[in-house]
Amino acid sequence: MSKRLLPFIIIIVLGAVSWLIYHNPPEVQRGTPPQASRISVDTQVLAPQSFQVRVKSYGRVQPRTQSVLLPQVAGQIVWINPDFRAGGFFERDEELIRLDSRDYQAAVAQAEASLMSARQTLAEARARSAQAAADWQRLGNAGEAPALVLRTPQLNAAKAAVASAEASLATAKLNLERTRIRAPYAGRVLSTEVDLGQVVASGTTLGQIFAADVLEVRLPLQNRDLAYLQLPEEYRIEGVAPVQPKVEIRSDLVRPERWQGRIVQTEGAIDETSRQLHVLARIDDPYGEKALDRVPLKVGEYVTALIEGVEIEHALLIPNKAIYQGSYVYLVQDGRLQRREVDIAWQDDSQALIGAGLQAGDELVLTSLGQVVSGTEVRVRGAETAVQAAAEGTEVRDADAAASDNGSAKGDRT
Repeated sequence: MSKRLLPFIIIIVLGAVSWLIYHNPPEVQRGTPPQASRISVDTQVLAPQSFQVRVKSYGRVQPRTQSVLLPQVAGQIVWINPDFRAGGFFERDEELIRLDSRDYQAAVAQAEASLMSARQTLAEARARSAQAAADWQRLGNAGEAPALVLRTPQLNAAKAAVASAEASLATAKLNLERTRIRAPYAGRVLSTEVDLGQVVASGTTLGQIFAADVLEVRLPLQNRDLAYLQLPEEYRIEGVAPVQPKVEIRSDLVRPERWQGRIVQTEGAIDETSRQLHVLARIDDPYGEKALDRVPLKVGEYVTALIEGVEIEHALLIPNKAIYQGSYVYLVQDGRLQRREVDIAWQDDSQALIGAGLQAGDELVLTSLGQVVSGTEVRVRGAETAVQAAAEGTEVRDADAAASDNGSAKGDRT
């Protein structure tokens, strides 16, 4: 009997359990959905300021005066100045190379002998001419004696022979002097091509030298920078003194070095290859006192130049990191991001001069953002810090006030 009732009992129990579950569902604790976290950003309030434009350019150091040293006579090199080596310095008229001069000394002696012979011939011709004039008078001939009677052609030929002998002697002495090759200016040796004992012909390259008084750097300028520079221009009108803006030459060959110079010339044509205008920077006395305890500039070295431009009053400057795709920035207005298109008037490696799109008092976002739409809520870190500091200050003041009140109450009880 119990086995027959068992299924019914199971059905009744399951039904009761189902009824209880249906009428007593589990309660779920539902809270308010969390708010989306806002982006924290750093900002900068824009303020106008005075700004000195400095245009950056690059160029190669080159000498203003450079020469190829060539002998004007042939001969064997018998002496070389110890300073005639790459990098050596020399002074004006200092002897650099000496050639074998024995052949030229003999030529001078021969020219002197020829001159003495020509002078003797001239003296004899003058004596014969004077004797002919006396004979003409003694014979009672009337009038002036003819030129042939006075031996005038022979006299003139003797004078010409003396002049030719003098010229030959001068040439021989000049060739003898040219065996001593001297520096045309004070400078430095760039390279050498010969050595002791070598026989050289006229026109053989001995080496390359350059003047050490001035070094120059040819600098290209971008078209957008020209409006912010005052460049020296030359005119046919006299009395117009060209400006010469300052330029700082930076060399990092061994360690950072700075050299001061000036822009002294603007080229009169646009370079056909780069389509840019070039200017010439000059550094005076680069190997003098200013080079002491410094690494001197090297010819052929690439350097960076910062050219002093115009000074702009009330300029709005922003860092380059705040500019996106070169055309827009983000501002914070009423706690939300606002995208703003800007016009960049001038820009260097670190900052940009804004021509339009921003104004004083705008709060510029400095934090790098990804794909963010306008209207996104943000928190300004600087503002949070200020609020936190103010709150901490208030708590400190409240604690001090409470401590003061407790002290006062103890005093009253006492």
